Amino acid sequence: MNYFKISIIAIATFFTQTIYAQQDSTKAISTFSGSVGVTNNGFSIIPTFSLNKPAAIMNFSWRKNRFSFNPDIRLVTDASKGGFIFWFRYQLVQQKKFGLRVSAHPAFSLVKRTVNDNGTSTEITEMLRFLAYEIAPNYQLTPHLNLSAVYLQGNGLQKHGPQLTQVLFLNASISNVNLGKALRLNFTPSVYFLNTDGYTGNYLAATAGLSKKGFPFALQYTINQTFTSDVPGNKDFMWNVLLSYNFSKNFKKI
Repeated sequence: MNYFKISIIAIATFFTQTIYAQQDSTKAISTFSGSVGVTNNGFSIIPTFSLNKPAAIMNFSWRKNRFSFNPDIRLVTDASKGGFIFWFRYQLVQQKKFGLRVSAHPAFSLVKRTVNDNGTSTEITEMLRFLAYEIAPNYQLTPHLNLSAVYLQGNGLQKHGPQLTQVLFLNASISNVNLGKALRLNFTPSVYFLNTDGYTGNYLAATAGLSKKGFPFALQYTINQTFTSDVPGNKDFMWNVLLSYNFSKNFKKI
């Protein structure tokens, strides 16, 4: 697994160096941003799926006009579990209040698997491959309140493991609530409905984030509560805390 450790360190180092360059955003033609964080329990993009260990979470975004490329990397400390998701996103509709985004991604998931070798059971780390797409409409009710929905479908590219996963998220986002002294609160409650190979579940997820204007670090707390579920390995309640370092850089024509 040294390859993955070296790759992640190299990616994170390269990306975070971009914060030191200051450019005039009024002439920007593209934007590169992201966050690098650590958490006590790494959640998947579908929160009911958890790494159940402390993890590094890295999200990056390169955006130009309506197109963006968004790598999403989540790994436990020894790189034995986690995932690599490479989003390609396009803002199909971009109006003042209404937007519609379409996306697709390949994903690579590292999972623990027990194999039998001449009568001896051995636990290995295996990489599963997936191809997925999403459709995400959103509507801006007020400058601080946004409503959105996300339909996500993932398809396994190997004959074992999950084959078809479908999930529908219904979200509300309350952003930039002023708490005084430049402190800002963001709150995102979500209900979602999951179907993976015939196993179903209904859930509530909620994330609260605290940040300070002009300060690159932010704190985020997430819970995931099961309403009903027959998904194997499901946990009724999970939570995590994430400390992240955030950055952004604008590029312009010379």
